[in-house]
Amino acid sequence: MQSTITQRGQTVVPMLIRRQFHLGPTDKLEWLVEGGVIHVVPVRSDPIAAFRGQGKGGATLRLLADRAQDRLND
Repeated sequence: MQSTITQRGQTVVPMLIRRQFHLGPTDKLEWLVEGGVIHVVPVRSDPIAAFRGQGKGGATLRLLADRAQDRLND
């Protein structure tokens, strides 16, 4: 799939990708550059909900502690 970049640097996320990854108006995209490749990764508006069910054994508590530390560093 392709999209065009406007003069203002904007682009549209194709509908099929938005549907497949359940992306909505409050979600953000993170752009990662590795060598000559650009990766676009969805960042959920609620990272706790996005993480729920992905880890076991205290992973949620570690995530919450990491986020609290991030807020202190800002």
